[in-house]
Amino acid sequence: MTHDHDLVLRPTPAQTEAALNPPPGRNGGDLVVETLAGLGATTVFGLPGQHALGMFDALRRSDLRYIGLRVENNAGFAADAYGRITGEAAPLLLSTGPGALTSLAALQEAAAASAPVLAISSQVPTAGLGGGRHGYLHELPDQAASFRGVVKSVHTVRTQSQIPSAIEAAWKSALSAPHGPVWVEIPQDVLLAGTAIPVVTGGDAFPEELPPRPELTAVAADLLSKAARPAIIAGGGVVRADASKKLRQLAETLQAPVVTTPGGKGAFPWTHPLSLQSWMEDRHTTDFLEDADVLLVVGSGLGELSSNYHTFKPRGRVVQIEADLGKLESNHPALGIHADARLALQALLETVSERQDPTAPERVRALLAKVAERIAAQELTLEQEVLASVRRALPADSPSFWDMTILAYWAWSAFDAKGPNHMHSAQGAGGLGYAFPAALGAAVADPTRPVLAVSGDGGALYSIAELATARQYGLNVTWLIVDDGGYGILREYMTDAFGEATATELTRPDYVALAESFGVPGVRTTPENLEQDLAKQLASPGPSVVLLPAVLRMFAPTHLD
Repeated sequence: MTHDHDLVLRPTPAQTEAALNPPPGRNGGDLVVETLAGLGATTVFGLPGQHALGMFDALRRSDLRYIGLRVENNAGFAADAYGRITGEAAPLLLSTGPGALTSLAALQEAAAASAPVLAISSQVPTAGLGGGRHGYLHELPDQAASFRGVVKSVHTVRTQSQIPSAIEAAWKSALSAPHGPVWVEIPQDVLLAGTAIPVVTGGDAFPEELPPRPELTAVAADLLSKAARPAIIAGGGVVRADASKKLRQLAETLQAPVVTTPGGKGAFPWTHPLSLQSWMEDRHTTDFLEDADVLLVVGSGLGELSSNYHTFKPRGRVVQIEADLGKLESNHPALGIHADARLALQALLETVSERQDPTAPERVRALLAKVAERIAAQELTLEQEVLASVRRALPADSPSFWDMTILAYWAWSAFDAKGPNHMHSAQGAGGLGYAFPAALGAAVADPTRPVLAVSGDGGALYSIAELATARQYGLNVTWLIVDDGGYGILREYMTDAFGEATATELTRPDYVALAESFGVPGVRTTPENLEQDLAKQLASPGPSVVLLPAVLRMFAPTHLD
């Protein structure tokens, strides 16, 4: 009997000839870029640095497209978005020490949001590995230690022959459920040394699958089929697994209302009769979910933002499908199913019984009416009109990227993403500066659609240098900057908590003039003209900035009641 793992692919005559006679002038860096190309990569992000020059020199001998950003953290955000949009592992090339460490916040966001990023960093020369303290430039006693608590896996290379296998292992790790960032580091001398190793011509790019245990899905299907008031929470795992259609089919079969978390935006149609939309930060929604006798949680750990700040206390049975083993039952006891959302939902579809529940759509309408009434009582017309203007101006199939700013906090609850994988924010790790560089990465991934970035003035200052990147590559990103003169949400938090705000006010530039100094068109708008001005810039090729001077307020929290 022949097993699949016994099969050996024989090289073609052309591959044999190439292996026996590799082209001259190659170095360790060529093995990096050849392996990436062999795995299917077409684009890499990053910044050069002294120890990494072997990799960057090799780029000119490859067909890989290089997108260089101005700050390593922003390059990481761009790679994060590229990975989210394409579903591919996004290579991120970095240098040692400060360059590597500057990417940490972006890698934390990728880890929290399950974005597949393949970070490849240089290291000090091999003699400096192991904490020998030789005084090399950028030297750290243990560079990889800074990343082990952030990324999925760490791979340290010590010889050129290890490069293809290490990168392939990292690639599979990044793309195995749950997706996430991985770290590869290669010493400077290994990258620079000439190599006689044959050209890397391919690789096993197929990640491991994570199917559910059938005895668990059988119990889950029985619980859901017999439930009187089932409900579903859909998280980012549904989006990452491309499982939105299966989610809709299951919800309709069970007549189960669905709410999406901030990370799961677009996983379920906004206007569907069973859609509870995304009002996770709302007591009415929390009460509705607590009343479910069987609650199916798909692709969410029920963390702070997905549980109304941990005030959610389910009274019924919880079934949790989660690819990240550490998140399974981490907040609530449940029938925990460690699996990819797509495979688990398919297993449920094959085993659940159809339910009839004519009251479900009416209960959904009643809940949404309560939410609307609560918001209407707070006189937040400006905020709702600004968000509605953004929605009308943005084409339905265009992705949007949101920084940690008040308008984004509104969008988590009130913005119709118009589809899965369309709305992305930094809500995973919660760092500033995500929106614009991430939008650049999305525009690289798909240049056929305009991309929207939304920042406050505080977050915009984190990534203002990337206007140069946007101009250099002519990327189709329109950047909406809501300028309220400071860290607006922190101003609100501090005023509410302490009576006044400290360290929240900012001196800021003239963003329109600043954009134009980079060769990027800029326009100053008003809430009344926002829709028209934003739509015009989105329809124009290349980058642009739309500045909206406005002080927005948050709706009242219900987790403090």
